[in-house]
Amino acid sequence: MPADGFVHHACLYGTDAEFLATAVPFVRDGLAAGEPVLAATTPANIDLLRRALGERAHALDTAETAYFGRRPVERVSAFLRYHDRRARPGRRTRVLAEPVWCGRSARQVAEWKRMESGLNVLLAGLPVWMICPYDTRNVPADVARAACATHPARLDGRRLIPCTGYAEPAAYAAGVAPPRAPAPAGAARTGPTATAATVRLFARERAVAAGLRGERLGLAVLAVCEAAGYLLAPAGTRVALRAWEEPGQLVYELLCTGLAPVPAPMFAGYRPPGERPGTEDGLWLARSLAESLDIRAQGALTRLTLRVKGPRTFG
Repeated sequence: MPADGFVHHACLYGTDAEFLATAVPFVRDGLAAGEPVLAATTPANIDLLRRALGERAHALDTAETAYFGRRPVERVSAFLRYHDRRARPGRRTRVLAEPVWCGRSARQVAEWKRMESGLNVLLAGLPVWMICPYDTRNVPADVARAACATHPARLDGRRLIPCTGYAEPAAYAAGVAPPRAPAPAGAARTGPTATAATVRLFARERAVAAGLRGERLGLAVLAVCEAAGYLLAPAGTRVALRAWEEPGQLVYELLCTGLAPVPAPMFAGYRPPGERPGTEDGLWLARSLAESLDIRAQGALTRLTLRVKGPRTFG
């Protein structure tokens, strides 16, 4: 592997032996080369790896994948944080990153599929080699198929197999739309020229009407304001809002015209803020506070849909 640039491979395995056949050489070679190696996978797989590595297991960084970023924006931040903390000059960082698929809703599965594809854009240029294992004993069949659309190649042991179905990330993400119900006819809405002040007032009024109180109320309003700030920042944009309730969630939809086209709007706001202020800093905060945030460009219209927890959702 070259020492620079992001390398993203999938590993489809159906037995413990198949997992180890790919994971052990990947980890062992990295440790032997003095590279940082992280295994973010299941506790069972971490135990398998440690036993297979013997004494070398002491040098392996591990994380239970279920807690290594609960949502896609947190997952991307966790990858970048690990690289920043452990990167060594002239060395590649290796990450064994197994996503959690079982038990997720259809909306969450769509978001994670898009993130898997988006990593090819979001981590491009970093000296990171990432292998994403998919346990075919547990993951849904459509998720296993998606692995070969979101990774340029897959590894079977040491054998590298190009993924002929690999799709360009922006096109793939645009085609993997989350389940979306249209706004109900009675949804509350603002006019087409909302300002920062009217956004704040509208967001608060709708959250209070939905039953949000205290900290959750404040965080919901902050998420909407930061998302709107990203859309309102360029001169000449016009933003309208509407909001409605779904079971367990409060939904805000921001409709923006006049926003200059960007190559892949659905990946905006995934990188955490750096030392210098950036145009996507507020959007990253909105993603971090909301349960989900989706951006779609439809011709001259940009649609941003943000969901926060409702008053009857705990935790």
